[in-house]
Amino acid sequence: MRSLSPVLASLANVFRIPMTRPAIASTTALLQGTSQQTSSFSTTPSLAKRKNAGYKPDKRVTLIRYFLYHPLTPRPLRFSRNRYLRHWTIHRAWNLYQNQLRTEHEMELQRQQQAMSAACEELRTGCGERGARLFRLAMNKKGVFTDLFPIEYGRLQTDSPPKDGWNHEWKKI
Repeated sequence: MRSLSPVLASLANVFRIPMTRPAIASTTALLQGTSQQTSSFSTTPSLAKRKNAGYKPDKRVTLIRYFLYHPLTPRPLRFSRNRYLRHWTIHRAWNLYQNQLRTEHEMELQRQQQAMSAACEELRTGCGERGARLFRLAMNKKGVFTDLFPIEYGRLQTDSPPKDGWNHEWKKI
């Protein structure tokens, strides 16, 4: 039986898989009478080892283990060969459709940006002195950030709604 790699040994330790690891010394070491170092791979952070603070498990690993083996976690899907092929085909078609929508949206945004650039360039060069003045006024950035930052940044951008819900009394000043 061959010995485990340090990565496999650490994974077995993290997920508490019992692994027997026989100590196998090399033939040259046996002939010479010296033993090979058999210290295992350590997953303990080095600072925790130095301070003798005791072992503290990694919270990420604990959370993963909690959600993987929680009693309310549904079992993984097990498909027959045909059902798996159907699932994969539908999933692939959905991803292709989403990619097509994303590409169309990006092309539309790119078209709009190029149209705005062309309009600005026409205003700058093709409309004489009055057009150049309008171009300079349009490109002026004074007064854009009057309060030093836009109103959208009044609260940090998050993926979740605020604790107090929607403010129906809010009005733009």
